[in-house]
Amino acid sequence: MAQCQKQGQSSFSAPKMSGSVVRMEELWQDYFSDPSQWWDNRFVKKSPKYPDFKHKRTYEGLWIESWLNPHWVKSKISTMALGYIESGGGSKSWVQDSLCNGDDVSKFCQEGPLKEALHIVELMVQKNLRAPINAYVGLLKGCIRRKALAEGKQVHALIVQSGLDSDIFLRRTLVDMYAKCGSVLDARKVFNTMPEHNLYSWTAIISAYADHEQVEEAMNLFQQMQKAGIAPDKVAFVVVLKACARIAALEHGKQLHSDIIKSGFESEVVIGNALIDMYAKCGCLEQASQVFNNMCERDVVSWTAMITGYAKCGFIKDARNLFNNMNERDVVSWSAMIEGYAQNGLDKEALGLYEQMKKEGVKPNNVTCIVLLNACSKIAALEQGKQLHSQIIKSGFEMDVVVGSALVDMYAKCGCIEHARQVFNNMSERDVVSWTAMIEGYAQQGLGKEALTLLEQMQREGTKPNEVTYVSVLSACSHSGLVDEGCHLFNSMCKDYGVSPTMKHYACMVDLLGRAGRLADAEDFIKKMPIQADAVVWMTLLGAARNHGHVEIGRHAFDCVVKLESENAAAYVLLANIYAAAGRIDEVTKIRKESRLVGL
Repeated sequence: MAQCQKQGQSSFSAPKMSGSVVRMEELWQDYFSDPSQWWDNRFVKKSPKYPDFKHKRTYEGLWIESWLNPHWVKSKISTMALGYIESGGGSKSWVQDSLCNGDDVSKFCQEGPLKEALHIVELMVQKNLRAPINAYVGLLKGCIRRKALAEGKQVHALIVQSGLDSDIFLRRTLVDMYAKCGSVLDARKVFNTMPEHNLYSWTAIISAYADHEQVEEAMNLFQQMQKAGIAPDKVAFVVVLKACARIAALEHGKQLHSDIIKSGFESEVVIGNALIDMYAKCGCLEQASQVFNNMCERDVVSWTAMITGYAKCGFIKDARNLFNNMNERDVVSWSAMIEGYAQNGLDKEALGLYEQMKKEGVKPNNVTCIVLLNACSKIAALEQGKQLHSQIIKSGFEMDVVVGSALVDMYAKCGCIEHARQVFNNMSERDVVSWTAMIEGYAQQGLGKEALTLLEQMQREGTKPNEVTYVSVLSACSHSGLVDEGCHLFNSMCKDYGVSPTMKHYACMVDLLGRAGRLADAEDFIKKMPIQADAVVWMTLLGAARNHGHVEIGRHAFDCVVKLESENAAAYVLLANIYAAAGRIDEVTKIRKESRLVGL
């Protein structure tokens, strides 16, 4: 580690383009002949632009992913044990030499790249070197941040191998990891194997079910805890109240309120805030207001909870009045008010409030930035989006995967596809939302081939597309006339990737065939659907019939639409246009009369 820090005093140089391929091969051969002459930056580099290996004397750099590399480099690298530096006839372990200090191991596991940190601990376990408990906690928290269930299970296995599986704190963290990574079943298994349960372990498993909106089981466990003689504290109450708020479980929330009064926690500010949030999200603003007014002490969270409640229910003026009456406002309360405007379609007001926020010297957090970027996307406010991008860079939020995805979406929806791709390429981490945002951007611009290429890259890099991704790619194929590719993708989605088609996928396929003029195929596709087509699917076919002047299919699609939505005015307009284009004026008059009869 010390070596990697020391090298930062000098700049690095990449091989020059002249003879670069030959020079690159020479450098790699030099590296493999004596790796001790090179700094290994893979564990500590913070940007993909910095080299993976840097020569200690010449400062030339090597990148594992460089397109200039000889074809044999990757396979050779993969055979080398990560964490080892070989020199001469012997070898010494980088793990033993540099990370034998427990604090260093813990820090690297908490702050370093997850896969590299995990591999280091694996090497330590193999060499019977005991990693500290904090190292495992850091790894588990890294898994939680990335929703990395597979890596979390590897950490669990290492904990068992190290004989630390009886540690109560680690078990509680394992329960938390499995819950946050989406496996409540594994969380429950760990909980059930614990020899004894205290308040903290009960709260962890209750939280696991609460986070997955399984409120009935969360309440059941809550009651079991009480029967076991363990009285809930304010943290446990807040956990279950949040679960009730998430799915608007009002009756359970009222029961908890009663228990809170009996337990004497009603005067706690954090409890009052949770009760306000629960009642507000259940649509009971009167009860939320009553709790708010009865609180002996209120903090900024209390006010923000009420503002959020009013905003979510559409009472924007009430929310703004409450916001204006706050003695002090933090970034969370500003964000809540901005989000309230955005959620109610008042995007210009949201951006205006952000300007006021800046004037008062309050800096946005990543949540504020995401809400504002979405507002810019909806009204194509490119200049405000660019200014916000600048603020994001200054604030250091550009590495946040959610912020990055929102930036990609904003630029794409504002028509700046090159800017969107530049942001996408610079993201240090991408999730399925990031990939989908970029693919959707290509779809909106009618760049079907680019969307398909990016989908292939996404799959190669190990990110599994979801149903939204496939809607975007199918839409891209439709707008680009890539019929065969779209049909192949739809079949592959179902057979190879196990994604069950939704109504949106079926509508995309009808649009794909309809735009290409294959109206009979589109109609046949609808007939063979395993579920009944909705009005959107039939409207898609009706629109295609209008574009291609197909009277019979247009009439059939119209009949199907009005059976499902008798007051769909657009359907009458489209059919009238089809008849008009065909010169059937009598039918135009007739369909207009029919529309008036149904009150359109």
